[in-house]
Amino acid sequence: MTTFIDLLRHGETENSHRYCGSTDYPLTPRGWAQMWHTVEMSPFQWQQIITSPLIRCADFAQALGQRYCIPVTQDARLQEIHFGAWENQSAAELMQVHADAVSSFWQNPLIYPPPKAEHLLDFETRVLSAWYEIQRQFVDKRILLITHSGVIRVIICHIQQYPVERLLEFEVKHASMQHVCIEQAGHSQVRLVSDSSYDHQAISRCDAILDPFTCAADGSAK
Repeated sequence: MTTFIDLLRHGETENSHRYCGSTDYPLTPRGWAQMWHTVEMSPFQWQQIITSPLIRCADFAQALGQRYCIPVTQDARLQEIHFGAWENQSAAELMQVHADAVSSFWQNPLIYPPPKAEHLLDFETRVLSAWYEIQRQFVDKRILLITHSGVIRVIICHIQQYPVERLLEFEVKHASMQHVCIEQAGHSQVRLVSDSSYDHQAISRCDAILDPFTCAADGSAK
């Protein structure tokens, strides 16, 4: 039996330049267009959509489900990490007063989290609890998860067996989609098989390794 789980990041939001973890900003018109382009270029038919409850994910999930008659459920465990004292602030604003803290965070978010933020290990535990449950519940189906870059990065680290503190090495663009294949024959084999973004530049892989990138501390990758 083979299960496919597609991971779709939300599109551009009204404050994409800010650290918006739990802050609930809607998609811009461009963000809506990015997401529609990604799903309309996809050849897949999903049996279930599971979404973060934040409106930048949930609003599109409901619209997609209604258009194609796909059931939609929300799972709070798929929400973005909470940035604590940095919520709703831009990196430019933070660099003016907390330059060392911001730089340290981008070097190692596990050791240097934002003040009062959700701890990275707690975030990882939350995300992976949802990930395992979804695998058990939807065996031999194709599922779409609509979520956030941090959530997708945690899942990528887990699949690639990288320590979670390396999650910022992976770029997850607005409205990009990662494709995961889970083969269950005696034991489960989980593979990241491809990565497609809204501009229709797809990279097909078998046992893929994503190209690492050097993150600029501008908050735009959140």
